[in-house]
Amino acid sequence: MHPLLRRALPILPVLVGVGGFALLKATAPKPPVVEPRERAWRVETVSAAPAANRPLLRLYGRVEAPDRVRAAAPVAGRLLEVRVRDGDRVAAGEVLARLDPRDLQPRLAQARAEVEKEKLKERHDRESLAHEQEILRLAQNALARADKVQAQRYGSESAVDEARQQLARARLSVTLREQALAEHPARLAVLEAKLEEAERDAARGEVVAPFAARIGRVEAAAGDQLQPNQAILTLYPTDGLWIRAKLPNSRSEELRAALAAGERPRARGTYAGRTVEAFLDRLGGEAEARGIDALLRLSGDAEVPLGAFVELALERPAALDTLALPFAALHGGDKVFVVEDARLRGVPIERIGEVDGPEGSLVLVRAPELTPGARVMVTHLPNAVGGLKVEEAR
Repeated sequence: MHPLLRRALPILPVLVGVGGFALLKATAPKPPVVEPRERAWRVETVSAAPAANRPLLRLYGRVEAPDRVRAAAPVAGRLLEVRVRDGDRVAAGEVLARLDPRDLQPRLAQARAEVEKEKLKERHDRESLAHEQEILRLAQNALARADKVQAQRYGSESAVDEARQQLARARLSVTLREQALAEHPARLAVLEAKLEEAERDAARGEVVAPFAARIGRVEAAAGDQLQPNQAILTLYPTDGLWIRAKLPNSRSEELRAALAAGERPRARGTYAGRTVEAFLDRLGGEAEARGIDALLRLSGDAEVPLGAFVELALERPAALDTLALPFAALHGGDKVFVVEDARLRGVPIERIGEVDGPEGSLVLVRAPELTPGARVMVTHLPNAVGGLKVEEAR
């Protein structure tokens, strides 16, 4: 074999492989040219319809009863019976408890006897005054006769002195009797006041509901020996319940102005699964760092116990040209996006508050740059920027 051929044999396969690769590459089909396309993000939108909305203010308050009544024993005595229990509802005029009348009647009988005694004494004093005035007249005549006899030197000076003493005693008796009669109206008034007090205490021996009420707490039991002013039970009117809640100082002026204009902002909440409704009646006169007290009157049919804590949503005065949106529509807390020509445009907004929607709370915003009918994006996109291409979901 030729020496050159022997040297070429080892590299011949390599040359054949390179030639085959070049042939395959030259005859391979060319891939289609891919043109870059911008991605469109699928989003949901709503049509902007600014209107007058009432933003809600969340409050937490406690139920109070300013007209709560504390029924107490008027005098020391034994409690005969208690007819109610804690939480019972009672009608106006219903008897709730009774003291033993044997502890009350003797004091009443004594007061009546004292009044009758004073009236009888007044009659006796008037009769006695007439007799003493007659005695005074006789003493004056006796002194005149003694002076006449002594002037004619038929009588002694001692007789005249004795007549003068008799006259002085008669005058003193008349004066004392007239003074007693003058003091009679005052003494009678004192005794009649004591009689009225005894009658009042006797009447209070039967504890009666002054109005339709609910019993708060019974603090004594039948058979207890009570001391004066010792509590028997407490009750409060069923239509006189209030909620005291702390209102932010920043909202106090708008609500005070609404009350001055005759409005009664309504508040709603729930307690034990039942809807609770109340109306703002007044604001406190003193403020502190935590806020100012707001007093809301509960509706008459509210079944809420005294002292319960209730969460309420209070309607603030109507805010004009506002839009209720889902919280997902907010981006950065101060901006929303509208869709124009399939692209986003940022619109600054002012947060006004919250309102309740069919599916939960909505944020209430005001955006002067937002025109009615504009398509507002309500899908929250973390990468949302002005000019981003989007596609509205239908």
